[in-house]
Amino acid sequence: MSKAATMPTTTLGRFWHKWRFHLNILLVIIPLAFMPKYFHQVALFRGDSGLGEREAGEVQVGPWSLRLAELFEEPPRLEGPAGYMKSFNAALCSACIGEVKATYLRIGKPRSLRAAGAIFFGSPYRMGASVPIPPRTKADAELWITMEGWDGSMHQASIPLAQASPATLTWLNRQGGKP
Repeated sequence: MSKAATMPTTTLGRFWHKWRFHLNILLVIIPLAFMPKYFHQVALFRGDSGLGEREAGEVQVGPWSLRLAELFEEPPRLEGPAGYMKSFNAALCSACIGEVKATYLRIGKPRSLRAAGAIFFGSPYRMGASVPIPPRTKADAELWITMEGWDGSMHQASIPLAQASPATLTWLNRQGGKP
């Protein structure tokens, strides 16, 4: 009698011998369940499905304009010591790509260019920025967009936070002024 033909004597050994094929199939099937979310995120980051999960629309900033979208339709995430952060994407209009030097985003009106907020990074067709969201932000707060031109001009516009990110507004209402 060969050693391969003997049945295992322990309960765990018998279980493995009987169910090993089925358990290995599970190791293949479980990752397949996460594939739709993966492909959705790949399309989102590549730009195939737009700027983000929820677009706020076209915002006119002086002579220029941009399309603004929140990257994920979810509440702000706690990013360590930086606090709660919300990610937004933007795309400049095709006519203003060569004229805009920098684009900034923040909650509340900036006092100066030094306090303009988070700077957008990336190509002008798909820029990204993470904006800090203070937990005590009021429900009627506005996102301010500051655009600086190569000629030194600076233009500002605002959009209500409720229009730009309803998920953030819901999160703020749930916070109820907690620190």
